[in-house]
Amino acid sequence: MNKKKIFVACDSINISKIKEIIRKTENSKLEVGYKFGLEFLNSKDGRKFISKLKNKIIFGDYKFADIPNTCASAVKAVKDLNFNYLTIHISSGLEALKAVKKVSGKTKIIGVTILTSLDNKSLKQIGYSKEVKKIVLEQAKLANKANLDAIVCSPNEVNLVKKVFKKEIITPGIRFNSKENDQKRIQTPKQAYKNGSDWLVIGRPITKGNINNNIKNLINHLK
Repeated sequence: MNKKKIFVACDSINISKIKEIIRKTENSKLEVGYKFGLEFLNSKDGRKFISKLKNKIIFGDYKFADIPNTCASAVKAVKDLNFNYLTIHISSGLEALKAVKKVSGKTKIIGVTILTSLDNKSLKQIGYSKEVKKIVLEQAKLANKANLDAIVCSPNEVNLVKKVFKKEIITPGIRFNSKENDQKRIQTPKQAYKNGSDWLVIGRPITKGNINNNIKNLINHLK
């Protein structure tokens, strides 16, 4: 039986905390990768730490969103860090997605759909007239057209995305209970895997409090 795959979100600028997260989440029951977001990537010691990280699956969650040349140049600028995965907002447009994919080499490019902190009301405030699911479906088609390697979407849209995108699907917005925090579109780990997620991104439910116990709870939840 294949191991369930999770990316642990390393959301801190404290190197000691990041080391603790990595040390306490490595286990034989799950395939674990580590996602580094803007907080850590922009910190003073973030780049140096990642450059020395060996034999780990690492995910640079830059969420690039700019004109094609800038996005491609940004991917080139972090090539020395040997990320396994990098993110770009699909809303950057087809040409930017293609430009990034063209220079990515062995790094897998993940297209980010509508953020899990947004819902239909939020999108209307921004100026979108379509609902979340319709936009995510169009974005998934665009990611497929650009030959991206993976998509980030909420667990609520996995079934929809799978209809038009056949590669890896990565889902944040994972909670062990109904406590949303700043996320709007959430599900439990078991629900997300059942929907067809390949990877789950989990941050606070693992990294806040007792990390060892939180990992054990996740493993038990998935049985």
